[in-house]
Amino acid sequence: MKKLLVANRGEIAIRVMKTAQKMGIKTVAVYSTVDRNAPHVKFADQAVCIGEAPSSQSYLRGDRIVEVAKSLNVDGIHPGYGFLSENAHFAELCEENNLTFIGPRSKAIKIMGSKLAAKEAVKNYNIPMVPGIDEAITDVKKAKQIAKEIGFPILIKASAGGGGKGMRVVEKESDLESQMNRAISEAKSAFGDGSVFIEKYVTSPRHIEIQVMADSHGNFLHFFERECSIQRRHQKVVEEAPSSVLTPQLRKEMGEAAIKVAKACDYLGAGTVEFLLDENHNFYFLEMNTRLQVEHPVTEWITGADLVELQIKVARGEKLNIEQDDLKINGHAIELRVYAEDPLNDFLPSVGHLAKYKIPEGHGIRVDNGFEEGMDVPIYYDPMLSKLITYGKTREETIQMMIKAIDNYKVDGVETTLQFGKYVFEHEAFRSGNFDTNFVKQHYSPEIIKAQMQDKAKLAALIGLKHYLKDQKLLRLPH
Repeated sequence: MKKLLVANRGEIAIRVMKTAQKMGIKTVAVYSTVDRNAPHVKFADQAVCIGEAPSSQSYLRGDRIVEVAKSLNVDGIHPGYGFLSENAHFAELCEENNLTFIGPRSKAIKIMGSKLAAKEAVKNYNIPMVPGIDEAITDVKKAKQIAKEIGFPILIKASAGGGGKGMRVVEKESDLESQMNRAISEAKSAFGDGSVFIEKYVTSPRHIEIQVMADSHGNFLHFFERECSIQRRHQKVVEEAPSSVLTPQLRKEMGEAAIKVAKACDYLGAGTVEFLLDENHNFYFLEMNTRLQVEHPVTEWITGADLVELQIKVARGEKLNIEQDDLKINGHAIELRVYAEDPLNDFLPSVGHLAKYKIPEGHGIRVDNGFEEGMDVPIYYDPMLSKLITYGKTREETIQMMIKAIDNYKVDGVETTLQFGKYVFEHEAFRSGNFDTNFVKQHYSPEIIKAQMQDKAKLAALIGLKHYLKDQKLLRLPH
């Protein structure tokens, strides 16, 4: 592979290109009109504009991307995450045009892209699943019957869904009909598919996922777990590795279960198997993400692996040159997704001009970044600015480094999740490791951060006043 096109933008495009360059592979960036001066465009060896700002006219134009790749004699396409990364049709399009798609085969993407097909694929492998129904339904009467059998609370989920869309928790029967109709219409508008299914709602779950990697020679590896329980609107904001609650035995069992899931769909490349862990430490298969995850850096730091490099090597047909026993957990890593969002206003996107943008640096700090000072944050895409990752020998050390890194991350012009992150890392529930996916609901309110900010402002004013009075005193002293 001599030339690689990255079918993405922002921090993930740069992240992939860094590894490609390290491997001596030339890189091609694609961009929309609004991203003309974006860092990923400057970073690549070549860059081509593929359309207007809306992603449907640019980053989602698989046909246009393949056209560009062929015209520039590209060997492979890396989709990053989001956009076309889990689009089976795009993977097929690459295959048909003799372009190496750096990801799984289209068949695996199709199976795991439907939560119901995924459940069907893994059910012969003796993998624990949340009690529920493994068929899509739209009939409310039938839904009520199933709900009574498995018991409330239940979770209604879009079969084609992700990112928390088409998902509803129902506490009692009287709410079922309205919530189901809302889930169906949300799923239809988000995914073009209104099919939903029902499962038991695990009340205090932790979200634990296992990183897997498979080659075309029948080798499967897992790279341990990531804890992703700190979420807002069913989407992750903080991730860490390893989890503070897994025993070596449970880690082994979950790793083996994840490999079974990968084998069930004849997987190739990097993927992530997601599980729910209940308060009694029983785990249940949730879904498989058939791509690189946003939070892959925490795994890279604790294992020493470059997951993008392994993705490229496996896609080239190479054999994995490591064995499961070679992989060891070393230290602790935490990631905060830095979104241009307002935590004081229900985490709504906060777009604007980055009047000031300085990222923290130093030993044990990694920032996968896609922005620079003076840029505008566009309204067309996911509002993630960067990923801030810290690494230390222990969890406590890593948390402290993260708090310091947040303090040294300077952003003016948009609201960000930095202050929210700091609130999480300073919170006793997070520090003790005793938390679940309800952390935000149970412990966070905008009022708390507002109060903290007012206290800081008061303190700054008092310090300022003290300095002012001291200066005045010095001026009055006879010289």
